[in-house]
Parts: sequence; structure tokens; C-alpha cells
Amino acid sequence: MKKHEFLVRFHLKQLAKSAHNYQHNSTLKIAAVLIGLVESSDNDTGLEVLLTKRSSHLKHHPSQISFPGGKAEPEDESLVATALREASEEIGLSPTSVSVIGQLPSYQIISGYQVTPIVAMIDKQSSYQQDDNEVAEIFQVPLQHFLHANSHHCINAFKNGRKHNIHFFPYKHYNIWGATAAMLKDLTEHIK
Repeated sequence: MKKHEFLVRFHLKQLAKSAHNYQHNSTLKIAAVLIGLVESSDNDTGLEVLLTKRSSHLKHHPSQISFPGGKAEPEDESLVATALREASEEIGLSPTSVSVIGQLPSYQIISGYQVTPIVAMIDKQSSYQQDDNEVAEIFQVPLQHFLHANSHHCINAFKNGRKHNIHFFPYKHYNIWGATAAMLKDLTEHIK
């Protein structure tokens, strides 16, 4: 999918109900992530989704695939500011390279956060510099991969007697799952 087509679909359609149904039982910390889309240098590929692999020593979600992002800080003016600050800290992405186009509804996740995904276009000339303390790898996956129905898998799980869905999008040697996969599922359902 090319940038223009994505933007038209994203802005003209109303967001549907989320595929994510996990509900937390306690007070949640506020966080934001950046769903960054980059135009591929290969004209046939179209847009690619920017992802990271978290460092293995982290307390929350070690070695998992995620979007750049994290906990809101008091000095952040908004959740957009949180996502941009965290992307700058984690992968060295300059906020001037990012054009925010919108956001998805917030997600409650098992580690006790309410996460708001900020959707943005990233200049394809952008460079990255990972913070090795937080990020083990930075990579991109063609958006088209997430649009194929056979790329998505979902299982039911139970926590505290409540059923919830766990989403998966395997890609090459990566297993993209959990809230990241749910956000990708919602985003792709919205633009189909």
C-alpha cells in the first residue's frame, strides 16, 4: 500500500471496535507508542512499519517486538510528545522526521499500562541510532504483510477468570504478538 492510499483510508474511515479485549483490574500507568510508517525505497513494497526488538534484560516485555514508546513523563505536553520523546530516546529518531497523522484508541496491557498508539509517517531519509540498553534491534516490515488475513493468528487466553484474545503476526524469524500485534490488527482492519 502506498502512502497516499493509506492516508486516504486512515482519515476517511471511522475506527471500528478493537480486536484487543484485555481489561486490567488496577490503576494503570499512562504510555504511548509510535506506529511509524516509512515509504520503502523499493517502489513495489509500499509502506513499511517501523518496529524494534526490546533488549533481553528489560523488566517489562524483554526480547519482545514492539513499537518505540514508553511511559508518559510529567514534562510531556501530550501523548504525542511522549511517543516522540521515547522514539528519540530509544532509536534516535528526530521528531522533525515525523509527521503525526492520528492515533488509535488506548489499549490496556497486562504489565499495567494504558498505551495509546500514535500513527505517523516517517521521512524515508531518517537515520536511527538505537539505545542498546533498551533496544536490541530496529527493523521494518512491509505493511502489506499485516494486510494478509493468513498472516494473523489469534488464540484465546484466560487471566483472572476473564477471556481475552492474544494476537500474533509471525514474520520471518520474528514473532510479533500481544498488544503490538493487536494494534497492527486494528490499524490494518481500519484501512482495509
